[in-house]
Amino acid sequence: MNYQKQLQLPAFRSRNYRLFFVGQGISLIGTWMTQLATVWLVYGLTHSALMLGLVGFTSQIPNFFLAPFGGVFVDRFSRYRTLIATQILAMIQSLALAVLVFTGVVQIWHIIALSLLQGFINALDAPARQAFVPELVERRDDLANAIAINSTMINGARLIGPAIGGLLIAQIGVAYCFLVDGLSYIAVIGGLLAMNVKPLKISITPGNPLQKVAEGFVYAFSFPPIRAILLLSTLVSLIGLQNTILVPIFAETILEGGAETLGFLMAASGLGALSGGIYLATRSSIVGIGKLIAIAPAILGVGLIAFAVSRYLPLSLFTMLFVGLGTILQIAASNTFLQTIVDEDKRGRLMSLYTMSFLGMIPVGNLLGGWLASHIGAPNTLIIDGIVCIIGSVIFYRQLPGLTTVRSLIPTCKSIK
Repeated sequence: MNYQKQLQLPAFRSRNYRLFFVGQGISLIGTWMTQLATVWLVYGLTHSALMLGLVGFTSQIPNFFLAPFGGVFVDRFSRYRTLIATQILAMIQSLALAVLVFTGVVQIWHIIALSLLQGFINALDAPARQAFVPELVERRDDLANAIAINSTMINGARLIGPAIGGLLIAQIGVAYCFLVDGLSYIAVIGGLLAMNVKPLKISITPGNPLQKVAEGFVYAFSFPPIRAILLLSTLVSLIGLQNTILVPIFAETILEGGAETLGFLMAASGLGALSGGIYLATRSSIVGIGKLIAIAPAILGVGLIAFAVSRYLPLSLFTMLFVGLGTILQIAASNTFLQTIVDEDKRGRLMSLYTMSFLGMIPVGNLLGGWLASHIGAPNTLIIDGIVCIIGSVIFYRQLPGLTTVRSLIPTCKSIK
């Protein structure tokens, strides 16, 4: 038994996947550094919780409307070439933001416009990136492991990146986060160009884009397990992830710190995410993953409530561990399960619906969270968020026995328990 098998990471046997993992890992961390830097910049310019929500809304709302069409696109055209194009466009967007901040001419409308542009790019990039994973592994048996690692990488970077970004902001300034993010795309573009990707043959049935989008919705919502997971993901993204735009308020106003405090809080969240990601990546199958999906929002909810009531930095850091753990377990476990059961010719569309339920609902949650925080305060907002996440966890857990009765429709659904 070789070292990789001992770690249960067989996906790394494939050269293309190794290149993808390294390049995307570096780039995604840079992307989320920019997300945090943007939030900090907006709060510094406006000191408005509502404006934080508005910027978060504009950066993600294209996912809600365009992700299904992005899924149709990646089911028809080369996911490999699509990714190269989206990464180049994203690099240009980040470098443009860096130039604006370095020159001192940045205004809030610049941030909103560039955030909206990034949202359009993500609407195509996210389903393409997730649907591209099966093309990277040489052995079919390694696919589940590759999906688990990829899910962990994508969502772990969302929590680890801001932790590094917070420390950079405190030490050298917000502009450098944007610059580092722009340069980080060189890694992923280089990795993609170094791959030897065989063209994937997918049977394409006739129909216009609207018909294909409708087929994707029917396919997903006809099966109770897929429907339940998408709805739970929607709830967690809408309510449970509002903390990402409100953390600067806790760092500066409630805990009386600065960017360094923000970095420590996000680092704690990243550590929790990393722990959950390692656990998921070393699982040998999806057996039992349904219970993980059900329990994860409760872990997130408890973490949010505890963080909201804490006024002591060490305790706040401890609670953020559970926020990160619950988030990564829910998002990555759901992604892994959906990628494992989907038909290849519908992979892009299903993953676009997952992107819609995850990234697409975040902007609405950001806007709602910013509005609530401006009226009832950030702590009360997160307490409500935590309670709702716990309720969603209980409802999904009670549905699990019924969801397993449809395994005759989707063979691998027998593993959802």
